[in-house]
Amino acid sequence: MSTAFIVLLCVVLLAIVVLQIGKVSELVSKIRGEEQMRRENTKWTAYGMLVFLVVFLGGTVISAYAYKNYMLGYGPLTSASEHGPSIQNLFDITLFFTGVVFVLTHIALFWFAYRYREQEGQRAEFFAHDTKLEIIWTAVPAVVMVLLVVGGLSVWNEVMADVKPGEDYMEIEATGLQFQWIIRYPGADGKLGTRDFKQTTGTNPLGQVWTDRKNLDDFHPDEIVLPVGKKVRVRIIARDVLHNFYLPHFQVKMDAIPGLPTYWVFTPTKTTDEYRLQLSKYPEYQIPADPEAPNGPKMWQTFNYELACAELCGKGHYSMRRLVRIVSQEDYNAWLVGQKSFYDQNVKGSADDPNMGATTATSVEAQQVEFANAVEKALEVTDKKAKTLSLSHVQFETNSAKLTADSK
Repeated sequence: MSTAFIVLLCVVLLAIVVLQIGKVSELVSKIRGEEQMRRENTKWTAYGMLVFLVVFLGGTVISAYAYKNYMLGYGPLTSASEHGPSIQNLFDITLFFTGVVFVLTHIALFWFAYRYREQEGQRAEFFAHDTKLEIIWTAVPAVVMVLLVVGGLSVWNEVMADVKPGEDYMEIEATGLQFQWIIRYPGADGKLGTRDFKQTTGTNPLGQVWTDRKNLDDFHPDEIVLPVGKKVRVRIIARDVLHNFYLPHFQVKMDAIPGLPTYWVFTPTKTTDEYRLQLSKYPEYQIPADPEAPNGPKMWQTFNYELACAELCGKGHYSMRRLVRIVSQEDYNAWLVGQKSFYDQNVKGSADDPNMGATTATSVEAQQVEFANAVEKALEVTDKKAKTLSLSHVQFETNSAKLTADSK
């Protein structure tokens, strides 16, 4: 309460000081003359403009240099996807031209404020038309804009190209909702199942159609794990409001729009471990990740790729962050083995299961594994020579779960 009173008192006192300064200025202007006072104020404003110009442009250059190793696209934070360098190159070209314009226009702005300040005996020159000047300031920006637009279209066509028929790629799906991402991977069949928004429930958040067999092996991991060097096509959609699928280190950014699926195709080029090693060569990333734990892991050791929502989607927007791991193909295959289908974990055998009593592909696969393990164990107990027994003709009938084995 006392703190609030002190703050209020300071505000009141400040207001009184401002009013008194205004009254003093008014009295001085009457004594000196209004015109002379105006010129004096103009002079100091002009000097202030020059000081601001030097501080502003100097601060811009110094801060950009000081923090370059923390900025995406510069220092160690390079693009980790095949298409990333093309986008970064276009960005650098655009930054060069706009940077030149930025510096020149601000120098002209503040210098003119100083050079053409009000002075006794000086009159401003007025001219209504200058053909040469107008051609220059129209033609030069037009040429630069044409170059940027043509270059931008070329990069756009390269980056936004969809996969071609017969091309080797994997496809995953990202659905944004307040306030999380639901990531869906295809199972062993390599295909994502169909969805119907009318079937969306608390136990079926994506509206997967369980009568579509392609859905039965799809799984929903807690993180995005991708193999390095593998082309990935991401289906992107939103369930409620506008979101944005943003993978900053891969130069991937696409709106997630309710009712309008979008996509992005990219190929990761650096594993998480490789990127960490890249960061470890810079002193900025040798400091502790947690300032309160000076002997703990360093910043480069705790680095992770991330998925963020780049659209302000509500008060829980911050919680849309998800972990992204890029690993070798071997590590990816090992990770896949440990994933369980969403159907088997949450739907199978429940009231929402339309396949109740039917034998599904996943249950047949489990029966095959169980049968093979049982046979191997039995062979170990009986005759070691019988380990050459061929199980290649084991067949499961999925309609009745009947098991037949033809062994030699």
